[in-house]
Amino acid sequence: MPSLPPVPNDSIAAIIVTFNPDLAQLSQLVKNLQSQSVSVVIVDNKSNTDLSDFVKKIDRPVQFAPLDQNYGIAKAHNVGIQIARESEFEYVLLMDQDSIPAGNMVRTLYAEAKKKMQAGIKLACVGPRYEDPRQKNPPPFISIKGIRHVRHTCSRPEDVIEVDYLISSGSLIPLSTLNVVGDMKEELFIDYVDIEWGLRAQRNGFASFGLCGAYMEHDLGDDPIVFFGRKIPIHSPLRHYYHFRNAIWLYKQSEPKANWKVVDATRLVRKFVFYSIFTKNSLQHFKMMTLGIFDGITNRMGPKNL
Repeated sequence: MPSLPPVPNDSIAAIIVTFNPDLAQLSQLVKNLQSQSVSVVIVDNKSNTDLSDFVKKIDRPVQFAPLDQNYGIAKAHNVGIQIARESEFEYVLLMDQDSIPAGNMVRTLYAEAKKKMQAGIKLACVGPRYEDPRQKNPPPFISIKGIRHVRHTCSRPEDVIEVDYLISSGSLIPLSTLNVVGDMKEELFIDYVDIEWGLRAQRNGFASFGLCGAYMEHDLGDDPIVFFGRKIPIHSPLRHYYHFRNAIWLYKQSEPKANWKVVDATRLVRKFVFYSIFTKNSLQHFKMMTLGIFDGITNRMGPKNL
């Protein structure tokens, strides 16, 4: 691959959303990003531990925005995006606290983003391929063709794959795009936030691309379970509540195309059956998924009070 251009200082603001993070892992992430010429903004969703002391000990300056309660991933992203706007950055790089980018990830994303925009493409975002170290089974990039759920695996590092959406962590988004498409939907709280935004951007004529040459480690869910030789990531019953509620809510919106709704709903049914039978505490998973479906139908959005 050709050599990558450097990332200009003050061009990219990396927004790390935290909630009870592993401080050693968070420290590694911050140092990694700063070594790639990225300015770091930490938005904390009211962690049990005050992160102020942690931030003060970081060698290079970090902007810190502690929230007064857990508002969810969408609002935290929006807080960081607004900070980036006010500081006149060109891009935001959304990062989860449990993601670790490769040493050249940011430069790879930045180079491709500039290339796409200079070619006149309306760019939603670019993002890396990623792998959960516990699974050793890199998830493919996803697109919907007709009523098929197409899984694009990376065969060559130079491959750039157009997709319907990308996971939020690792996504490099131009601020100019956010100014047109809009920010994240805060009522979703968590889950489907990235999918909703990606489909909204697509509906507005913007394209998202997965880069096989950009790499990131990223934890998916809690410890996976083995099912017929495959490791399946499993979230908590509460996360499954949000997953099902927000999916149902999104099916009622105008932005997603009809074929996407059909394909995703078919997969949602399979997930409902699987999580209701093969997970630990399967009855609790069943209960929370069912409640999520009901709340999605009745538009009971925002954080779930248990």
